[in-house]
Amino acid sequence: MRVLVTGGAGFMGSHAVDRLLDQGHEVTAADSLIGGFVENVNPAAEFVECDLADREAAADLVASAAPEVIFHFAADATEGRSQFTPLSSMDNNMVGYLNTLVPAIDRRLSKMVLVSSMSVYGAQQPPFRETMPRLPEDVYAAMKASMEAATEHLSAVHGFDYSIFRPHNVYGERQNLADPYRNVVAIFINSLLRGRAIHIYGDGEQRRAYSYIGDTNPVMVDGGLSDRSNGRIFNVGSSEDVSINQLADVVRDVFFDGGPWPAGLEPKYMPGRPLEVKKAFCAHDAAEQVLGFRNTTTLRKGVEAMVRWAREVGPREPAYLPNSLEIGGEHAPATWREQLI
Repeated sequence: MRVLVTGGAGFMGSHAVDRLLDQGHEVTAADSLIGGFVENVNPAAEFVECDLADREAAADLVASAAPEVIFHFAADATEGRSQFTPLSSMDNNMVGYLNTLVPAIDRRLSKMVLVSSMSVYGAQQPPFRETMPRLPEDVYAAMKASMEAATEHLSAVHGFDYSIFRPHNVYGERQNLADPYRNVVAIFINSLLRGRAIHIYGDGEQRRAYSYIGDTNPVMVDGGLSDRSNGRIFNVGSSEDVSINQLADVVRDVFFDGGPWPAGLEPKYMPGRPLEVKKAFCAHDAAEQVLGFRNTTTLRKGVEAMVRWAREVGPREPAYLPNSLEIGGEHAPATWREQLI
């Protein structure tokens, strides 16, 4: 089967490329390389560097790849930062997605597998279930909610199949250690590799369930290809919700072999971020019952695997984008403005 994976040089997308190739599919991996890396791409895949926000480039990509199925991982997934970069969030999420989907529909796309986000639930009471409404609390979540709705509407009119996955707080090997705006597990690990203290927003009692890539990747790929997922939305991720403080303790325990924080590396607490949701984690009954999804990796085991990999690749200097905030830079977290991470 001919499969196009957008965001194919990124963290989740590159793992999907590997699994699809292992299953014998003909895979094209497309990526702008803003947050992805060519070295993540399996050499057995056809790689195309492409900015999906460019309508003509996206149409050319779809024409050359001629996909029967598209896995759409491409995203500007900087949830907190989207409050200060709404225009680029729109371009790199909603616009890029429609620039890919529309020409694919015109070429008789069989199925779209949209990788969305738990953020569409907003501040509702967790655990979030797929039956809950979309109530986004930030610009990124609003883009993802719009992408989901557009997929449903266009499918109803034009007749292609789709499935939507809402992974949450995924971490693991190949995550971008240089990104200072998102992915707290990677930020914590990279800070410690660089001999820097970690920073925690607010009181650290925000609760999340961190999901290991080795658990989420198989169900999104296999489930996405299965007819059982057609027309459905699935939460995908860990059910082990912990506070940011507890996550920091796990990272410390793994990184320092069970010892205390070394002097000078104790966590530093910063003011909370605007509109940050305090509790966000999901129920996964639908994925378990329909697709056979199972979480097999504890947070401790997943962090151990990621720390081993991060030590192999080495620390990364944070890739700040100091001139990229479009509005309200004075309201941005000090860790961004002062490049503290």
